[in-house]
Amino acid sequence: MSRPHAITRAAAIGAALLLTLTSCAAADNAAEPNASDSGQAVTLMLNWYPYGEHAAIYYGVEQGIFAEHGIDLTIQAGQGSTKTVQAVGTNRVDFGWADTPALLANIDKGVPVKSLGVFLQTTPSAVQIFSDSGIEEPSDLKGKTIAVSAGDAPTTTFPIFLDAVGLTEADVTLQNLDAAGKIAAMISGQVDGLIGFAHDQGPTIAAKSGKDVSYLRYSDAGLNFYSNGLLANNDLIESDPELMKSMVAATSESFAAAVADPKAAAASMEGVDPQIPAPDVILEQWKQTIALLTTAETTGEKPGVNSLTDWQATIDTLKEAGLLTSAGPVEDYYDASFSPGS
Repeated sequence: MSRPHAITRAAAIGAALLLTLTSCAAADNAAEPNASDSGQAVTLMLNWYPYGEHAAIYYGVEQGIFAEHGIDLTIQAGQGSTKTVQAVGTNRVDFGWADTPALLANIDKGVPVKSLGVFLQTTPSAVQIFSDSGIEEPSDLKGKTIAVSAGDAPTTTFPIFLDAVGLTEADVTLQNLDAAGKIAAMISGQVDGLIGFAHDQGPTIAAKSGKDVSYLRYSDAGLNFYSNGLLANNDLIESDPELMKSMVAATSESFAAAVADPKAAAASMEGVDPQIPAPDVILEQWKQTIALLTTAETTGEKPGVNSLTDWQATIDTLKEAGLLTSAGPVEDYYDASFSPGS
């Protein structure tokens, strides 16, 4: 064989080998069209603008916990639990973080969503007062003016709290204000206190006023119901159970990691939103959140493991408060298939 022919043949063999390698690489890429280094793109809408309760979620992203479960998580601010539930119901986002009373009320209205697990299992609902107000126990509320937000869970269940502590609705004057208005009214002395989430508003009020805040917690009066947790659209739950399992597991692990290192968890939220509270407020909010993660039924369990007994008690309480027009079985509201304790 002449030298020119040998060179031509070698070139042809090289070209064929390159074509084979390229085809194999293309085939591998085609087998995983949605694969990326950071995982499957997923959106989560919060119940409100970011505050300390959400530290665990941001910490999980920062520490790569969601990525380890194949999730590339984008967190969006919310504007109230009801709007978050409805955004999930209309598939505008993949997952939601919302208050259980809002979730149940919307399910009863036909919104196609379910809880994947409640993480705040002791209600943060409380009457919040300044520590120097002279209000030291529930009986001291008699004759006082309290700011509320009509329609939210703490306000709607307030009559049950009053009954539990031996008071009636006639014993207290209620002033209806939005969230910001309640805080301003309490700081200015226009009201004696307010009703809301202690782990959120309390540290904010203390920071803004420079005064200590005390709490008359619903749970201390024997009134408890589930609060914030993870939810998804029914269609997504059915079509992608592996994603549900991964999301719940990653969220549970993120909460466990944040409980183990509160300061690092709070620091992970720095700069995530223009409306975020100050770092010391974030840390205090997260510390107060930790105390809400279990009930007597779930002590010692992984974050996000729910008790059917607690679920039934929540449904019964919200039915009594008039938040639910009907009260279906637990499985109408909660899918236990993906529990991190399973």
